[in-house]
Amino acid sequence: MHGTIGRVSSRTADAQRLRDLARLRRVRDRIDREYAQPLDVEALARGVNMSAGHLSRQFRTAYGESPYSYLMTRRIERAMALLRRGDMSVTEVCFAVGCASLGTFSTRFTELVGMPPSTYRREAARSTSGIPPCVAKQVTRPVRNREAPGTGHD
Repeated sequence: MHGTIGRVSSRTADAQRLRDLARLRRVRDRIDREYAQPLDVEALARGVNMSAGHLSRQFRTAYGESPYSYLMTRRIERAMALLRRGDMSVTEVCFAVGCASLGTFSTRFTELVGMPPSTYRREAARSTSGIPPCVAKQVTRPVRNREAPGTGHD
């Protein structure tokens, strides 16, 4: 009797894990699509019928970083592309990618990229001139927290 109950419980748990993973993928896809919108963990969690705490824990387990960290990485990636173009100020880029605070944007940009956005804008224009945009995007991609040596931030 215990063997049957154990198999049923295991199948139920497996099915729940698969449902949770599908919901986490929807959250990640939404972040990828709507990074410039005002998103927060509570809104993301509501969208998939999870609590914010449960979403954060499950997202970190599945993807190695918090939903907020993933969102900020997406925003910084897009900011890098806009700064490389050179036709927008740092402040304009900050708001274009969905950040509400220039200070938070600059701090996070510096953590991920290794230099302030204004310095990046100046240097990227020089270092990527003549490189096709698709190649420039790949070689200038920021390092995520879990890949950066010893940042200890999230």
